[in-house]
Amino acid sequence: MSAGPPLSSPSPVSLVYAGVSNGWAQWISWALAQEGCAVHELRWSPLSRLPGVDELLDFFGRPGRVLLVLDDWYLRFDTGRNREWAQVLHHVMPRLRDRVGAVTVTTRALPDEAVSLGAVTLRGVGPEEARRRVLGKVGLVPRRPYLRPGGGPRYPEDPPAVTNAPRRNPRFTGREDLLDEAHDVLTSRNGQGRRVLLHGPPGVGKSQTATEYARRFSGEHDVIWWVPAATKAAAREGFAALARLVGLGEGDQLTGQIEALQRAFAHDEGRWLVIFDGAEDVEEIAPLLPEGRGQILITAQTDAWTRHGAVARELPPFDREESVAFACRRAPQMSERQAGELADLLGDLPLLIDQSAAWIDANPAADIAQYLTALRHGEPHGPGTSTDVPPAHRLVWARTLRSLEERSPSVHALLLLLTFFNPDTLPVRLLRSARPSGLPAHLAGLATEPGAWDAALLAISELTSLRVEYDTDSRQDLVSVVSLRMHRSFRRFVRAGLTADTERIYAATAARVLVDSDPGEPGNPAHWQRYAELLPHLDPSGAVDSEDGDVRRLVLNCVEYLRVRGEYQGGLLLTRRILNSLRSASGATDRGALATADQEARMLRGLGRYAEAEKAGRAMLTFLDSTGATGAELLRAKDGLGGTLMARGRYDEARALYEEAARAAAERGERYEPQALQFRTNLALTLGLQGHYAESCAVHREVYDRRVALLGSRERRTLQSGSYTARMLRLLGRLGEARSLQEYNVHLLRRTLDEDHRQTLLAEHNLALCLRRDGEPEAALETMREVRRRLILLSGADHPDVLLVSLDYAMLLRALGHQDKARRLVESTAEAYAHKLGEQHPYTIGARNNRAMLLLDDGETDAARDLAVRSTQELEAAVGRGHVWAVGCALNGASALAAAGDPRAAVALGRDALDRAVAAVGAGHVLAVNLEAGLAQDLRLLGETEEADEREGRALETLAATHGADHAQTWYMRSRARPYWDFEGQPI
Repeated sequence: MSAGPPLSSPSPVSLVYAGVSNGWAQWISWALAQEGCAVHELRWSPLSRLPGVDELLDFFGRPGRVLLVLDDWYLRFDTGRNREWAQVLHHVMPRLRDRVGAVTVTTRALPDEAVSLGAVTLRGVGPEEARRRVLGKVGLVPRRPYLRPGGGPRYPEDPPAVTNAPRRNPRFTGREDLLDEAHDVLTSRNGQGRRVLLHGPPGVGKSQTATEYARRFSGEHDVIWWVPAATKAAAREGFAALARLVGLGEGDQLTGQIEALQRAFAHDEGRWLVIFDGAEDVEEIAPLLPEGRGQILITAQTDAWTRHGAVARELPPFDREESVAFACRRAPQMSERQAGELADLLGDLPLLIDQSAAWIDANPAADIAQYLTALRHGEPHGPGTSTDVPPAHRLVWARTLRSLEERSPSVHALLLLLTFFNPDTLPVRLLRSARPSGLPAHLAGLATEPGAWDAALLAISELTSLRVEYDTDSRQDLVSVVSLRMHRSFRRFVRAGLTADTERIYAATAARVLVDSDPGEPGNPAHWQRYAELLPHLDPSGAVDSEDGDVRRLVLNCVEYLRVRGEYQGGLLLTRRILNSLRSASGATDRGALATADQEARMLRGLGRYAEAEKAGRAMLTFLDSTGATGAELLRAKDGLGGTLMARGRYDEARALYEEAARAAAERGERYEPQALQFRTNLALTLGLQGHYAESCAVHREVYDRRVALLGSRERRTLQSGSYTARMLRLLGRLGEARSLQEYNVHLLRRTLDEDHRQTLLAEHNLALCLRRDGEPEAALETMREVRRRLILLSGADHPDVLLVSLDYAMLLRALGHQDKARRLVESTAEAYAHKLGEQHPYTIGARNNRAMLLLDDGETDAARDLAVRSTQELEAAVGRGHVWAVGCALNGASALAAAGDPRAAVALGRDALDRAVAAVGAGHVLAVNLEAGLAQDLRLLGETEEADEREGRALETLAATHGADHAQTWYMRSRARPYWDFEGQPI
């Protein structure tokens, strides 16, 4: 059977489209290319120079066919330049009807000029039918089923898989070249220029241009995420919200969510776009920007983003043609001459043209010539005479506000109320859920009636250029307005014109809305999203400085939310602002001020600034003692100071404070109340830090059982108690129990607080130590390496939690033979501890004792002996000779003495240390067993083989009984390798 003749290549196609239809053009080009068509794209700007008939005939005379993509711009043949286009097409199309086809991507009715082209619509049909129609207009039929390849553009009516980009502005005008330039930079393949900055003065249209970019090129992305970035807090919350949406950190600390998201972007194929809108605080927001193959678009007034790799593109005011076209679209009753005059008066500034034309459109009976005269010669009256707003702004906005107030006082009042919230995230949902009793009567009626509510918001949006987003209201099952964004300049103008009494009334109303939305449980992960919504509005509503008791509780709940989320830096700044406000308004004895002062110390401790935290904690306790306080404030102060003292290595003082607090709670009949359980938890922590492992474990177990009964097994504090109990079980040598409990605890923490929460990471660290002690060092190494990396991302390399894990990681590396790496890490950690906690802190001394073991490994015997003996003596002075840590250091000291050729001194030290170990943890504990095995080795060096054999046999028998005859530690001892002890700190 012979092959048929080869298929002829389809005729080439010239695709003509306006820039606003870029997404459709890209998809149509791809569909044609799939059938073998060579496609030449010609982007046509509606504002470009009008071609003549002969010029158009020359273009359409090219070989092949022409396909026009008709959108709203093409179909507005009723005004100005577009009428001229209609006349040109009227003369050209009849001559080329057999070679020119058209498709429409608009829902507007087709005018006669478009109907004559035989245009078919692509809107409202699926991709298979749309492809069939496109191919039909150029004389082709599909040869294969529709199948979009992974790299092909998305069908324009299919939104990206993940997006929160604002709806497109159907009146968007111009910026064609700038959008193309931004796209060229962001899609460059040279590894650079993946960040573009759109910058310019207020009102020039930066956000609108970014929105248009996201819409125009949406087919190229699977993720488009819009981040309101006017403040660092807003940017972090907005970026982290994507992590929660895609399951990369539900209920987690913000930093963990952000890092999880950045890791995901770093490994993504690049089909993502993140837009940071209004990002003026460059140095604070820059760390959020993800790396990878995707695209980042930034809008800001500043051009400082160029220091962070962004390619800057400045947005000037509109060209006059753009201004005229935009004004005519916004207010069709305007002539092009009037639009040009308006643009001249307003400096071609898009925001003002939009608002002026909106007023004209909303007042069809208005005399446009008179309006223009008023703008040219008039002065604003009434509210909003702020001198930092340009005169043109004041003139337009004053007229807009007067018009709104005259037409609808209730809508005007709603606008005023909205200015008392963060303009980037106006809390529409919170307003609608507010109790009517907390709102003025005319606003309560709006908020509770969906139709009136949406009508009011839309009226405000139309007149003031607020960006509106819709979603389905779950209560009403109706599509409703769910978010708005107000231009900051306009908001400042409105606020500047309010009287003091009016401002006070609206601020109180805004604060009441926030109070009504407060869940009252900042420690509950289920409510963290709500607190994230409330935080941006504390400042603009005046809640931070409010003297209302309910508002103060709201603000303090927001502070507690920041603390439990691990946002210590932001929490400290907010805490200090609140503290200054409370002290100036109510004095230092105010209960709110006392609670806030306690939070200040806790935030400082969370940041590892222990000296400052102790100073703050002691000052508060001294003040309370001087007032004779005996209530909850005093207990809370003792609890907070105790935590700082633990971190600073003052365990006896901390224990005394916690014993007092626990005893006072018990005397008040609150032994098992949640706060009393926290006192007992902290008491157990100090017992563990003092080396009283059995007592500590018993208290932790009691609290754990109580919390399971009171709070449930998955509550954050219950899981915390589970981790503490597992750690004490491990330190007691009960490895099977410890590992089992910790594995279960980590499983629950990952599901409840997620993988990057600090509590989860510290629990995984303890699990890694369980694995190591239980004979699985390789698994422990992998877990601990990842925990350390994530903690560094979360807190920085010098945070005490990171140093604690680093020291354990280094000693694990040593156990696995990675000597050089282990030594470098131990030395750097010891230096960091000395700088952070002081030379004589127990953790600093313990790190130096670990370093002595590495010196011994490297054959630096004398240096190892000197450091081991000195650090042992220092630790005895710091925590006492009977402390487990001091005894463990003595084990290493004996090893160093023996290696240095002084077995007699090693035996003397070993005997003394063994007695202390038996007293501290019992004869069956692994530390006592290792001391006895080491003593046996030193006795053998002295020729006392009988005692050596007896001690070695007893040690092996005891270890085999507790760990098993085939356990790794038993094999290690049986090999007669030198026993050692790793100093291991405990997280506070």
